Amino acid sequence: MANLVYKRVSTDQQSTDRQNLVLAEAGIEDPVVVEEQAGTSSRLHPLERPKFGELLTYARPGDTVHISEMFRLVRGTQHILDVLDVLHRDRLALRIHDGAFSAMDLTARHPRTGELLSTVKFMVQTLAAAGELHRDLQRELTYDGLRAAEAKGSKGGRRPAVQAAKAVAVRAAYLGGQSIASLARDHHVSRGAVRTAVADLLPEHTAADVGQDAQAPELPVVLDMPGKVADFLRAVELESAERAALDQGATVRRGQGYTLRVSAVPAVHRQLLARCQPLDGVQGSPAVPAQRKARREYENRVSTLAPPGP
Repeated sequence: MANLVYKRVSTDQQSTDRQNLVLAEAGIEDPVVVEEQAGTSSRLHPLERPKFGELLTYARPGDTVHISEMFRLVRGTQHILDVLDVLHRDRLALRIHDGAFSAMDLTARHPRTGELLSTVKFMVQTLAAAGELHRDLQRELTYDGLRAAEAKGSKGGRRPAVQAAKAVAVRAAYLGGQSIASLARDHHVSRGAVRTAVADLLPEHTAADVGQDAQAPELPVVLDMPGKVADFLRAVELESAERAALDQGATVRRGQGYTLRVSAVPAVHRQLLARCQPLDGVQGSPAVPAQRKARREYENRVSTLAPPGP
């Protein structure tokens, strides 16, 4: 009897680190791992996904399908019921190792009719509906938070890069001794955008960065980010440095939840904190108490960092 492990992430900026941790803790013997191509959306029906189709083709009666949590495989109620019907048809077991579904035997059938037990079907429908509601609330809070920020003059999204037409001038000014900070101000871009434009020049001209307009580089600081904050941030658009810090974070199990141990410079921690402002609630969309509490825990940790320089 084979143990078949299925993994998936929704965007190519995400990693399977958390899934790997949950599955490793489960102690699955001789797993056969199947992983969807990065960025495979949960909106695509599981039975239409290439790698899950390969898994079903490979599987034999009596095999067990393992996933870290239900929503890595399915999105809504009908997806779950469709997958359970196929697994029952092929006589495959399903084992979920984290989340609300982990305590349930989703393959339990009536001994005479062979139909999914009514209690199992009811719990599946209830928990799936709760999961969909949670995701919808997150999207609404994110949208309202972005609108509120836009009303205050913040455009959101990624900061502009140095335009190709200006790149030559920026590089020449940098070689002439102008600091990265002043170049960023002159061209209305971030310092990171300027560093990208002059990346190949940095090793030979690091002294140019130590002008009066430049600041000493910040050192990474490790902070524990509550799992509810991390889950919210994974669903919103982030800058590359923010996304990298999140993806490289180490997951630490905390009872039924988890904490993400994030190593980043203070500026990135502050940016991530600002991104999750919608968890405090916005007009017309009250905050979810547990999410608001998690955000404030992270805020308290970020507030211990040294304040940004002038």
